Amino acid sequence: MAFSRRARWTAAVLSRFHHPAQVVVTSFGLLVLAGTFLLMQPISTVGPAATAVEALFTATSAVTVTGLAIVDTQSHWSVFGEVVIAGLVQVGGLGIMTFATLFAVIVGRRVGLRFRLLAQAETSMLSVADVRSIARRVVVFSLSCEAVFAAVLAGRWMIGYGEPFGQATYYGVFHSIMAFNHAGFALWPDSLTRFVADPWISLTASAAVIVGGLGFPVVFELMRTWRRPGTWSIMTRLTVWISLALLAIGTLFLLVAEWDNPKTFGPLDDGGKLLAAFFASTMTRSAGLNSVDIGQMETSSLLVSDVLMFIGGASASTAGGIRVTTFGVLAFVIWAELRGEPRVNIGHRRVADSVQRQAIAISLLSVAVVVVATYVLLVISPFALDQVLFEVISAFTTTGLSTGITAQLSPAGQIVLTLLMFMGRTGTLTLGTALAMQERTRRYELPEERVLVG
Repeated sequence: MAFSRRARWTAAVLSRFHHPAQVVVTSFGLLVLAGTFLLMQPISTVGPAATAVEALFTATSAVTVTGLAIVDTQSHWSVFGEVVIAGLVQVGGLGIMTFATLFAVIVGRRVGLRFRLLAQAETSMLSVADVRSIARRVVVFSLSCEAVFAAVLAGRWMIGYGEPFGQATYYGVFHSIMAFNHAGFALWPDSLTRFVADPWISLTASAAVIVGGLGFPVVFELMRTWRRPGTWSIMTRLTVWISLALLAIGTLFLLVAEWDNPKTFGPLDDGGKLLAAFFASTMTRSAGLNSVDIGQMETSSLLVSDVLMFIGGASASTAGGIRVTTFGVLAFVIWAELRGEPRVNIGHRRVADSVQRQAIAISLLSVAVVVVATYVLLVISPFALDQVLFEVISAFTTTGLSTGITAQLSPAGQIVLTLLMFMGRTGTLTLGTALAMQERTRRYELPEERVLVG
């Protein structure tokens, strides 16, 4: 009886929203406001209380699991402030994975429910019990992974660097949360650059980023069918193979570009250079931690990073960007067009026309946002195009990497990045769901007319 009342109460509350996108935006907006309020309290800072812009920017960066910062995390925020940031990242990351996974399940199952997507008492395909089960598995999986990565990191800092047990554990838990949830906050002013040649730190953080960036639906399918790649869904195939390809390509390109750069990879031995390139390529997939100074990288490396950040990670994960599935669908659309094929096929499955249109819409709208924001920042700031473009893409794709100019921007410029982070996190998720749910069947066709393109 209590469960039924709770289900009816949930349905009644959520029915006030006209679209599930409103639930996502409202939830993250309220979380940002709560985080801003907490970070503005004197207890959250070491010195003077944070300004409204500092608190708002940091809270938004944490909730959207971006990691961009306009103040040094360790020296500016107290332990209480750092715990608030880690908590916002954790809640934001779990919320993202839960919302995205539920939307993926709902859309994938073609639930015929136009509104009230989260009022599960009114759908026969996905009940409240299903939602509770999915959410519980997301939380258990996330926390379990974070615990494993935290233990490895804490052990390394305790054994390899002589940190006390309590401090090593704190470092391990904090950076495990950041890596798994793809947030770029670190407890050192130079992020993880002091550990650039340490494979225990670099590879553990990279593994956390890779696992967190696969997305719960893909991870769950891989756990069941990893020995049978032929049975994988299109989403899993695109996610796994494109992610591996982009990781390898990014590592190669960054290795070549930075090999002799004395301010990045130059002082490292061959193994250290390969490790640093792999770490940098992994982190451009919407993570945000860095083991070399991004501001000292070659312009060609920034360009490669821009592309990787824009593509981002997997759908239904904490990663940002247009997502690898969107990129994969576009690639197969181009391939089919080049071959003159009337349909787009991936493996032995045909990609629906609506999915192709959604991929194109998300990509072009994302390009438009990046272009407009870059223009605005170029007008109101003195920085060069490559730096501004990098910062804009990093904010919009919730990556969190920075060339170092974010803290030097005016309050207006920092507000622009704040809006980009919020838009990049809530926009791609809600836009993709909205487009999928607005699909309608037309009962008539208009006369066809050819239009010259190209």
